[in-house]
Amino acid sequence: MKKLALILVVLAISFGVSAQEGKNVKRSDLKGPAYKNYQVWTDNSEPLKIYSQNTVESLEGPAYKNREQWKGTPKENLVVVKTTGNERQKLTGPDYKNYGPWSKNYK
Repeated sequence: MKKLALILVVLAISFGVSAQEGKNVKRSDLKGPAYKNYQVWTDNSEPLKIYSQNTVESLEGPAYKNREQWKGTPKENLVVVKTTGNERQKLTGPDYKNYGPWSKNYK
């Protein structure tokens, strides 16, 4: 009888521990209905900074083929791309769904 009670206690604890799920879950870690029902507005991750080259290389022929990609782009040639502040982000519901090129302030 003691063994049975001990087994039930261990099972109850293990089920309780496995049922715990953290609040800061990445969307890429989710699968199935949890991925489908993910609430974006509860995401606390910081937005990534995206960089773009300020100047474009105009190499042709062997010079383009033999350029050294591993050296990368110097930091003074990089510009941060603005990814926030879109007017569509402020809309909700049918206005968001129906937003298109015919809208008044389409950009």
